[in-house]
Amino acid sequence: GGTPVRHSPLPYGHHAIEEEDIEAVVQVLRSDWITTGPKVREFEDAMADFVGAKYAVAFSSGTAALHGAAFAAGLGPGDEAVTTPMTFCATANCVVYQGARPVFADVTADTLNIDPEEVARRITPRTRAILPVDYAGHPADLEAILSLAERHGLVVIEDACHALGAEYREERVGHLSDMTVFSFHPVKHLTTAEGGMITTESAEFARKARLFRNHGIDQEARERQKEGRWFYEMVALGYNYRLSDIGCALGLSQLAKQERNLARRCEIAERYTQAFQALPGVTPPSVLPGVKHAWHLYPLRFDAGRLNMTRDKVFRALRAENLGVNVHYIPVHQHPYYRDRFGYRGGEYPVAEAAYRELITLPLFPGMLNSDVEDVIQATSKVVRHFADGGPRASS
Repeated sequence: GGTPVRHSPLPYGHHAIEEEDIEAVVQVLRSDWITTGPKVREFEDAMADFVGAKYAVAFSSGTAALHGAAFAAGLGPGDEAVTTPMTFCATANCVVYQGARPVFADVTADTLNIDPEEVARRITPRTRAILPVDYAGHPADLEAILSLAERHGLVVIEDACHALGAEYREERVGHLSDMTVFSFHPVKHLTTAEGGMITTESAEFARKARLFRNHGIDQEARERQKEGRWFYEMVALGYNYRLSDIGCALGLSQLAKQERNLARRCEIAERYTQAFQALPGVTPPSVLPGVKHAWHLYPLRFDAGRLNMTRDKVFRALRAENLGVNVHYIPVHQHPYYRDRFGYRGGEYPVAEAAYRELITLPLFPGMLNSDVEDVIQATSKVVRHFADGGPRASS
């Protein structure tokens, strides 16, 4: 109630396009190639170098990259892959696209990343892969997951769409798992408008991913033109999942600013945690030892019982303060498609489901001013203290 803290909306995430980004795109528009040309390989090489991987394969979206990784891993009908319910549905969908079955394992209460002990309980003779998600930018428990995978002969496809620049035990995310997937959607760490990437140490996984993104054709058009050849063969059923030179030029320009932007994300997150750790009825995100968080999201948990409110009530109150808060995520198994197809009814993954009922994502992106950060703190504190001091009980 009363006058909102902010007079204009502040989104939870936002891209930043600067003059050098625009110029990079313009240069490609004036060149001979605007799609699947030299900028694609240049961007792939730069990304591989950034994460310390041998190979990188660009895709038209993070979802397309996940699909390509599922194909490269050999997932097919009758197979299973274990993943987390606390993610965007694309993580599980890529398994379904290949005719395989996603099997969910609950998350840990601290980081909301997949629980390796729950993963171990769900491995069967049909399991072919594990798909951990680096939720909000915090790396999953990769040591335990990779150990499980090695013991059972499984492929690890790490969904690091939140985690570009994150580190696990002083190693940058992107070369630790069999395949790692990144997203370049506008709210992510860098953007190509839409785009994604697989990074890997495996030449074979890279080869299969390149094949898959190009209709299953064994050569790309630029290679044929360069060598003066016309002949090509389709050797697998692939998709048109190519990323354009326009997008890759933008990505290259943005990648050059990644370290600066990551530092700003960490600075904002540190300020939030400092402000919220003593606020009644809220729990800031956990950061475990040995981890460098990438802070794609800042998910705050609200204790509805202590504050006499529901998450939806505080969500509406924060929106009224002109904070463009969001919720990440509705657990995948609770979406109608998964309920109807696989028979989920709720209650199967109690940690993820309990977290979902408490989560609200606060604005966090590098372009935020210090005054924006303080607005978020002031508005959140105002709303929480209202309920903590005996505000009206929510009815929904």
